[in-house]
Amino acid sequence: MKGLREIVLIHDLKKQGLSVSAIARKVGCDRKTVRKYLDGGLEAPVYGPRQPRSRVIQPYEDYLQERIQAFPDLSGARLLREIRKLGYDGGYTAVTDFLRKVRPPKQTQFERRFETPPGKQAQVDFAEFTVEFTDEPGVVRKVWLFSMVLGHSRWLWGRFVASQNLQSVLRCHIAAFSDMGGVPEEILYDRMKTAVIGEDEAGVVTYNSSLVALLSHYGAIPRACQPYRAKTKGKVERPFRYIRQDFFLARTFRNMDDLNAQFDAWRIEVANPRVHATTRRVVDEAFAEEVCDLKLLPAIPYSAILSVERRVSKDGMIAVGGNFYSVPDTTRRRTLEVQHHATELRIYEDGELIACHPVLEGKALRRIDPAHRKAPPPRPTLSRSSQGLRRPLDFYGAVGQRLAAKGAQS
Repeated sequence: MKGLREIVLIHDLKKQGLSVSAIARKVGCDRKTVRKYLDGGLEAPVYGPRQPRSRVIQPYEDYLQERIQAFPDLSGARLLREIRKLGYDGGYTAVTDFLRKVRPPKQTQFERRFETPPGKQAQVDFAEFTVEFTDEPGVVRKVWLFSMVLGHSRWLWGRFVASQNLQSVLRCHIAAFSDMGGVPEEILYDRMKTAVIGEDEAGVVTYNSSLVALLSHYGAIPRACQPYRAKTKGKVERPFRYIRQDFFLARTFRNMDDLNAQFDAWRIEVANPRVHATTRRVVDEAFAEEVCDLKLLPAIPYSAILSVERRVSKDGMIAVGGNFYSVPDTTRRRTLEVQHHATELRIYEDGELIACHPVLEGKALRRIDPAHRKAPPPRPTLSRSSQGLRRPLDFYGAVGQRLAAKGAQS
C-alpha cells in the first residue's frame, strides 16, 4: 500500500504526460496499482488496526502486579528470578518495561562518584531491619546488618546481629577479613559510636581504642567520613537498598542463624556474581583482581579481651550482652570475672577458668553447659541385711501388748 506521498507523485507524473506503464516503472509498482490510485484521486490511504501481538510477559503480569502491590520495592532482578521458576523464558527488559508502568520511577539526583584504587579502602556501616522470626511468632524484633564493601570491586560482605555493640563490631571485622582473605589499607566509617568517639575543634578525630587495636593488628587504619556527608560512604549505603529489595523483602526466617545462612547464600550466589550497575563489571571477577592488592592476614589470630564483672543469679547464670550463660553448680563466689574475647566468653573464679561459652548472637538467649549441672544424688537402697531387720507394725503391736500384760500380773 502506497502512502500519500507516492499517490501525489503518481498524479504529478500523469499530469506530465507519462503513460501508465511509464509511471509504474518510475514508482516501482504494477500498472493496476497506478490505475487504482489515479481513479481514486488524492485521498489518503486508510489503514486498519494492527492485530495485537502476543507478549511473552503477559501470562506473568498478574503475578508481577500482585508482588509489586505487596512489596513495592522488590527489584526487577529478583522478580525475574521468581517468574523464571514459573516458566517465563523472555528477557529482562520486558520485565522492567512492565514494572515501569506499574511502579513510577523515583526521582534521583545526580551525584559525583569517586573511585578508589584496588586494595585501598573498604566501607563499613550498619542498617536497621525489622523481622518476625517463625520460631517466635508475634514477636517483632529489630536486627542490624553489619556490611563491609570493598571500594574498588564492590565485593560485599555482611552479617545480621542483634546489637551494634563493640563486641559485635569486632567479631564482624574478624569474620569479614577472614572471608575476603586479606585486609584493605583503610576502613571508612560513619560517625557510629563504636568507631568514632569524638572530634576536637581542630578536626582531629578520636577513634575507639579497641577498634584501633584490632585494625592495627591487621595493618589497617580507620577513617571517618565527613560530618553530615554520609554520601561519601555511598558504596556501602547504596547496597542496603539493594539488599532490602532483592533479598530481605518477601522472605521468612526461622531465627537469626537461618537469616544469616540465607543471606550468605544470596550474597555468594546472587549479589557478588552479578554485573554491578555502576562499574559494569562482574563483582566476583573484579574482586579476584583486587584481592592481590589486599594486605596479607596476620599469622597470629586477633584475641582482644574485654574484662567485666558479673553477678551470678539464683539459677546459676550470668548476663552478658543481653544473653545468659551458665556457671558450674560448684561456684562459690557470687561475683565473677568475665573475659569477653572476640568469639567466646571465659568465666573466672579467683583467677581460675571455670566456664567457656561461644558468644550468643541474639537477645534473651540462654546457654547451659550440661557439665555445669550436678546430677541429683541416687536414692539410697537398703542392703539385704538391713532389709532383714525391718519388722511389720503388727509385730511391734504384739510385743507391746505382751509387755503390758506382764506388768499387770506383777
